[in-house]
Amino acid sequence: MLPIEPGRLRNPGRNEEHVGISPSEYLLRELRRRRKAAGLTQIELGKRTFCSDTVISGIETGTKPVTVEHLELVDTALETGGYFETLWEEMVKDDAAPVWLREWIEIERAAASLLWFEPAWIPGLLQTEAYARATLAGESLTSEELDRLVASRIGRQAVLTQERPPLLVAVFDQAVIQRLAVQTNPLMTEQIDYLVTCAEMPNVQVHVVPGNVGMYPGFGGPFIIAETREGARVAHADSQLPAQITDKPTVIATLASRWERIRNYALPGDQSLDLIKKAATSWT
Repeated sequence: MLPIEPGRLRNPGRNEEHVGISPSEYLLRELRRRRKAAGLTQIELGKRTFCSDTVISGIETGTKPVTVEHLELVDTALETGGYFETLWEEMVKDDAAPVWLREWIEIERAAASLLWFEPAWIPGLLQTEAYARATLAGESLTSEELDRLVASRIGRQAVLTQERPPLLVAVFDQAVIQRLAVQTNPLMTEQIDYLVTCAEMPNVQVHVVPGNVGMYPGFGGPFIIAETREGARVAHADSQLPAQITDKPTVIATLASRWERIRNYALPGDQSLDLIKKAATSWT
């Protein structure tokens, strides 16, 4: 995986102005503020809430999910009288997107184009709800956490039909659609039908890297390059850890070069669509 250094982006391509923070971001700020006001280090709070300081740090920075169970322990440790549990119930629990993802959601909404490569999944903006749930199978998530993550992913798809939608160019490996064959037939049929529908939208292009291609640069992992209407470019690179976002020119240039090489291995749009439809009929 290409090393990515997180950028310091906030609403790229827009005038710098103060914007309100989300309920989840407010919660994390309060967790940090109240811990410090109580004179506790992350290690000390971790001991009181039966977790490591690494977990406390991850929660406070938004790289680890917050649970109501943890907030109950924090309320007890800091003697806040149920403040954090109430904050969760009344403000935060329906704020679907993970904190680390919100910066990228703003970038997606402002983008003129999105160049998206996925070696293992249908890109998130083209997923059905059932498929999105299947991609999260086996994760250590409560049903509530799973519902929030799926709602966040599906909600992001509104960007494709907004007033000024970005051009989405999605490239993925043929193994992605072949993998659908081992799922239940309704899941496969619904996802393929939705993928075909999206591919026929004027602002969506879908390209498949055929299975007869040997080693190619896509094995390095998934990434997205967004370009704003002002010409700025921002990259999003995913991995087993929370995704990272950067506008560093050298990294963008490396990913852009990799994108061009991957795209050269992919089939044209019409051939890709034919391959997808043919694969679907062969499984029915």
